[in-house]
Amino acid sequence: MATNQSVADEQGEQVQYESQVRNGAALMALAGIAFVGYGVVFLVLNFVGSGFELGVSTLAGMTSADLDPAVAYYISHLHVATAAFIISTGIAIAGLSWYGVRQRLTWAWATAIVAAVVGLVLALPMHWTEDAFAHDWVTHLGPIYLATIVFVVGVVLSYRGLRTA
Repeated sequence: MATNQSVADEQGEQVQYESQVRNGAALMALAGIAFVGYGVVFLVLNFVGSGFELGVSTLAGMTSADLDPAVAYYISHLHVATAAFIISTGIAIAGLSWYGVRQRLTWAWATAIVAAVVGLVLALPMHWTEDAFAHDWVTHLGPIYLATIVFVVGVVLSYRGLRTA
């Protein structure tokens, strides 16, 4: 009887760990999709919006139309490249999380984390330095911070399930 109870307890724990991996991977993938969405908005604003990033309407009171055309084109060029890397990183994170982490592949979990951390560690500190241009912090960085929180919750939840393998 005690043996049957032990087996039942172990099976219950295994289901709980599998649930943590599955739910954590889903949150990580959702964050990756949010990164893609942010990148798409960034790209769209470049062509049909202000010509600047999300949360930035002017540079020192100048719109993109007020800038020297070569400078405006260069800014546009950088926005497209940045959007492309945000989108591609989001796709990688979503794919690694949905297909790799759910399969309990630790390398996929670690790679998704490295991809997100490298992008965030390189991009975010620039926003904390002297304000060289005015921007709305909530609309400019809020979506990324929210996606990052979802990602971190997913990382922690899935780790709890992965480490019991």
